[in-house]
Amino acid sequence: MRVTGLTDDENRLVNRLADQLRDRRRRNKLRSDLYDDGKIALEQISTVIPPQYHQLGLALGWATKGVDGLGRRCKLDRMVWNDGDLDSLGMSALADENFLYAELGQGQTDSLIHGVSFLITTQGLEGEPRALVHAKDAMNATGDWDPRARRMKNLLSITDRDGDKITGFVLYLDNLTITADRTSGKWESSRSAHTWGVPVDAMIYRPRSSKRLGRSRITRAAISHQKAAIRDLIRREAHMDVFSMPQLWLLGAPDSIFRNADGSQKASWQIALGRTYGIPDNEDAEDPSNARAEVKQFQASSPEPHLADLNMLAKLSAREYDLADSDFALTDIANPTSADSYSEARESLIAEAEDATDYWSVSVRRSVTRALAIRNGLSAVPESWASITTDYRDPRFLSRAASADAGGKQIAAVPWLAETRVGLKLLGLTEEQIKEAESERRTNRGMTIAQSILDGRGGTSGSA
Repeated sequence: MRVTGLTDDENRLVNRLADQLRDRRRRNKLRSDLYDDGKIALEQISTVIPPQYHQLGLALGWATKGVDGLGRRCKLDRMVWNDGDLDSLGMSALADENFLYAELGQGQTDSLIHGVSFLITTQGLEGEPRALVHAKDAMNATGDWDPRARRMKNLLSITDRDGDKITGFVLYLDNLTITADRTSGKWESSRSAHTWGVPVDAMIYRPRSSKRLGRSRITRAAISHQKAAIRDLIRREAHMDVFSMPQLWLLGAPDSIFRNADGSQKASWQIALGRTYGIPDNEDAEDPSNARAEVKQFQASSPEPHLADLNMLAKLSAREYDLADSDFALTDIANPTSADSYSEARESLIAEAEDATDYWSVSVRRSVTRALAIRNGLSAVPESWASITTDYRDPRFLSRAASADAGGKQIAAVPWLAETRVGLKLLGLTEEQIKEAESERRTNRGMTIAQSILDGRGGTSGSA
């Protein structure tokens, strides 16, 4: 691409990032397809199964279950600011205008699928909210990571395509945003200067020093297990069509019984499923002892080997995704009966959820505070906002009774917690319930004070 209005360095950067996006597109698309519909194209690796069975479009939802099984345990309840009042900064309006928590949830899902997603914070145009927060997946955005500053050095965000050709993009640089669109075969670009550096935060899943932008939860091992399982389903389909029916050997019968009235050959399924009750003798047989047809039967083979292999692959996938066997396997499932055994069976998944939210919370906090600053007309995030942070829900799925029981024991050890929002949350109350309880408490306290004042006035009047 050669975009009018961009410098030579900017054009080189755009093309390099576009190549980088293209190089990773095949693997990213594979994981997106696995998550979206569980369908995957398989090569025919054996000539035993007829090729038409590979065109059945069989699919498995294991990748979706593996991603969502973790994603549902990483629920962001709200943003909190212990040193101030977030509502005074317009947090509620920001959340409503941007569908913020839904947008962040989508960013988390994309991060699990591709290993990284991007939160982009920008100032709204006329008719839009004052601050915008968008999540972008790795299929349509890429950039360079600065390992020293732990931030993105730049980002190329694709906004429009014509097939595989890029026809619109936004390039985020340090204190500069470049928007470009191709219309009528010509590129048009515009520049916007600001004070927010590169207003992009990477939501990274499982980073390491050699892979700073993380890794996908849909690992190569998980993809391999799913491919093998789909091949098992294909074999089972063929087995049910052919080998599950009794195998009959018909000896000494004329070929006329396998033909239609007009002499044409009957279809294979008609022969396999047909019931022949009378077969004429073969009068042309040279040996009279072979004049009468003889039928021999072999029992149908069981599909159990296919199911056993599918069950093994299901358990391997469950291990890969840190999920319980009951989430995948077909048989041999040990159901935990107690709360402790249930938690123990999902200990790895809970630890994975806590680890993921630890990484994501930094990016979410940076994006939200930047958006609040933009919304309030500031040119930088105030240092006093450093204590604004995330409040993720407990990744353990506890019943209300269990949550209240555990919270009651903690409050019994520290009684003054009962007078705080933390104490009410420990008892299992939701944020809305806490707000409603506090509102009713203030109302009741005001009514009590007013009644005390009235009672005092009445007593003074009576004594006079």
